[in-house]
Amino acid sequence: MASAKLSEIARTLGLALPAGITVDPLISGVAGIEEAGPDQITFLSDPAFARRLGGSMAGAIIMSRKIRWPHGAVQPAGVILVADDADQAIITVLKLFAPPIPRPTGVDPTSAIHPSAKLGANVCVGPFAFIGANVTIGDDTVIHSHVVVQADVAIGSHCELFPHVVVRERCTIGSRVILNSGCVIGTDGFGYRWDGTQHAKVPQIGTVVIGDDVEVGSCSCIDRAKFAATVIGNGTKIDNLVQIGHNVTIGPHCIIVGQVGLAGSVKIGTGSVLGGQSAVRDHVTLGPGSMVGACSAVWEDVDPKQMVSGLPALPHRQTLREQAALRRLPDLLTQLRKLEEEVRKLQAEPP
Repeated sequence: MASAKLSEIARTLGLALPAGITVDPLISGVAGIEEAGPDQITFLSDPAFARRLGGSMAGAIIMSRKIRWPHGAVQPAGVILVADDADQAIITVLKLFAPPIPRPTGVDPTSAIHPSAKLGANVCVGPFAFIGANVTIGDDTVIHSHVVVQADVAIGSHCELFPHVVVRERCTIGSRVILNSGCVIGTDGFGYRWDGTQHAKVPQIGTVVIGDDVEVGSCSCIDRAKFAATVIGNGTKIDNLVQIGHNVTIGPHCIIVGQVGLAGSVKIGTGSVLGGQSAVRDHVTLGPGSMVGACSAVWEDVDPKQMVSGLPALPHRQTLREQAALRRLPDLLTQLRKLEEEVRKLQAEPP
């Protein structure tokens, strides 16, 4: 929508305007606390940022019920809507104001579609897309321009493949999957063996299976298995610039943040979270609900619901203790030198 009265937004969220409010501002967009103007709405879900609201010019603020107003803080000028979960509420508001994504309509005549490919109802294919032999695509899926879908691929319904996505042969993609621009599904796994004269390539004859409701970020790569399948579970979300090696198995509803690298045959349990730039060596298993801190290197299996961090990754509390001790190291070295000097003096004194 272009704009809406705050009262309309409140009704959509199932919230009530504060008692005694006589103004009903027209809201035309969403912005941050410090950037929002009188015709915009912002939100506050973290008490740490509450004091910033005093100088906010936002016409309205969605605030989590758990937040207690800091003593002495300046009250904002805008109308405050109190929600049980401001983060969830702002998602709904963002959907209201989200501009439409440009999408192709119908099948563009410049696209190349093999006669044996089967397209479901209302499938849209953009300019210069390529769809290979024996491909099946489910209803209401959108294939943007310059996408390449190679032979024997199966894609479910209500998916969206953005420009320059490549899906290699024999891969399977579930329904309601989003593949963002430039990601590659089904590249050969990185497999070589030294034969005495060269690194001989190991054939990668497996595939990739992506479950339902998965999203893969731009320029991420999911390698096909050496044999069998690399598997991404239902509801898992993968950020940009992620490398997933051959024969990796990622369970349902995991979060894989940008620049993560997973070596071959890694197993990630349901609901696990991997922070940005973390890496997991081959054949390591992360239990369900485990968490890996950013910039960590995981060398050993991680127990379910355990949080690890550091290089090498250790239980998070242990890593924090070691980092605290490391920060004290310069002072400890100074103390040690003083003690050594005192010992030398004592040894030099006559008995």
